[in-house]
Amino acid sequence: MCGFVSYENATIREYPEWVDAISDNNSLLNLFNTWPDYKAYPAFGGDVSKTIPLLISENNESKIVNAVWWFDAFCEEQQTFLGKLTSFNARNLDSTFWKGALNHHRGIVLANYLGESKRVGKTKHQYLMQGEAPFLLGALYKKLANGQYCCAIITRDAHPKMTPYHDKAFPLFLPIKASFIDTWIGNDDANNDSVRALLDKPVLFPSLHVQRVKTYKGRQKIGQTDELLVSDLHSIE
Repeated sequence: MCGFVSYENATIREYPEWVDAISDNNSLLNLFNTWPDYKAYPAFGGDVSKTIPLLISENNESKIVNAVWWFDAFCEEQQTFLGKLTSFNARNLDSTFWKGALNHHRGIVLANYLGESKRVGKTKHQYLMQGEAPFLLGALYKKLANGQYCCAIITRDAHPKMTPYHDKAFPLFLPIKASFIDTWIGNDDANNDSVRALLDKPVLFPSLHVQRVKTYKGRQKIGQTDELLVSDLHSIE
């Protein structure tokens, strides 16, 4: 489960390797350079004001839209309403509920923080994870008849490095590579070789600093938990 995401006091211009990876696509580079700061929580309680910036491609144009962080949504008389199905994460991608979006409406979230949690005994432990550099998360979205977008962040089965902090799911990180980003938000369905390979075998692309906190927003530290989850890429470079 991914229950908090933010992009704060950051710009990809500070990370030359990041910029170099997408420098051959000026449109993407400009969009990532102008990504707004945000703190996002899932839209529990039907709160449609809880949105998250999302990179999508629409009519062959890449753009950033604000999407309600809750996929189960509908509109009546031009007003957006959220359904009761807990749908801020998309995990069982074989379900028909996600199939259309997986094939035709994939998006990307740019972030440098995310929140994970795990129940230990009777206590819910919350962990704030900060990337050593900004990172990308895969998402699914849909556009409602009133023009509003809604989305879910894709999660996969737990990654071995993530199990101490959440043992059921793992957010789908995406490679910072212009060609893959174009494919991900493009028109190819989920059977595209590179898309399918990542869905079948997710990768921890960023290195993440982990701290147990009282709340994600307040960031009051609890205990001495301060770990570094080292990127999978270090083992194959």
